[in-house]
Parts: sequence; structure tokens; C-alpha cells
Amino acid sequence: MARPILSRIAPMLVAAGLALPASAALDIGDPVPKFTANAALAGKTFRYSLADALAKGPVVLYFFPAADSSDCSIEAHAFAEAIDQFAALGATVIGVSADDIDTLAKFSVKSCQSRFPVASDESKAVINGFDALMQTRPDFANRLSYVISPDGKVAYYYQNLNPDKHVERMLNAVRALPKAAASR
Repeated sequence: MARPILSRIAPMLVAAGLALPASAALDIGDPVPKFTANAALAGKTFRYSLADALAKGPVVLYFFPAADSSDCSIEAHAFAEAIDQFAALGATVIGVSADDIDTLAKFSVKSCQSRFPVASDESKAVINGFDALMQTRPDFANRLSYVISPDGKVAYYYQNLNPDKHVERMLNAVRALPKAAASR
């Protein structure tokens, strides 16, 4: 019988200098809700499917409060700059916010530099499914990032309103995935 993913990767995450987060509705090893959503990449809209993305490898799913805000633009730019590193590890990146798709189409060009898609979740169904709703401002998603292994389970998560460490922590978590999971 296979051991849970946490028991296999927790030592690698700690060795990589990553602390395991204290709590989240979706904990390490939990299955994630599969979703489809309207998304934008390079200003063009399409239908994004998490299941389809996971069939290709691990997914970094990050939630952000609002397109074009200073910190969200900084974070999107940092993910865009690191997208080749994620791709080299077999991972894809998707950002999600409660912004409308027209706003995100512009944001996908300006801040995401046409390097990765961003999805609109105006109903907040995905945001709520991943417990990413900002409690103090419920019209917005919290800044919460997940690494999802190809088997559809949480491999790592990080929550902090400061955008500075999300990309670094997600890269380290993807690097710590077992090779079979990362190269699927």
C-alpha cells in the first residue's frame, strides 16, 4: 500500500527550506475540487479545465485578490518571470480571482506577460472550494497558492497576503515532488 503523499514529500519540503503551513481547508494530501472556468491567456479567452491540466503534470494554482492592484501585479509578474522554471519541472501555472473575464484578459497581457492563464471566478465557487475567500473582505480571494500533484491532491500550500515568497515557495515545492509525479 502506498504511503500518503505527505509522508513522502514532507521531509523533502523541510530539507528544501519550506515550512509546512499550519492550516487550510484543503490540507496536504486532500483531493482538490476539479473545476472548469473562463480564463484568459495573452488577452484571448478560453475554457480552462483543471483536470486537463493535471493530466499533463503538476499544477500551481494561485488565488489573488484583484487584477491590477499593486501586489497582485507584482505576484503575476514574478510568476511570469519564473514560468520557464515551472515548465522545466513539468508544471503549469493558473491564477484565479473573482475579477470578470474582460479585466483578466487585459491583466493576462499586462501583468502575466502572456506567459500563463488567469481564470475568472465571479461566483466564487472555485475560491470557496479551495477555502481561498478573504475573510475580512469576502468580495475578494485571499492570496493563497497550492501545488497540486497530477493525482489531484494537494502537495503543498502557502498563504500570505505579501506576494514576495509565493513563487519561490511554489518552485521549491514542485522541485520536491517525487520525480514520477513531476514528470507525468
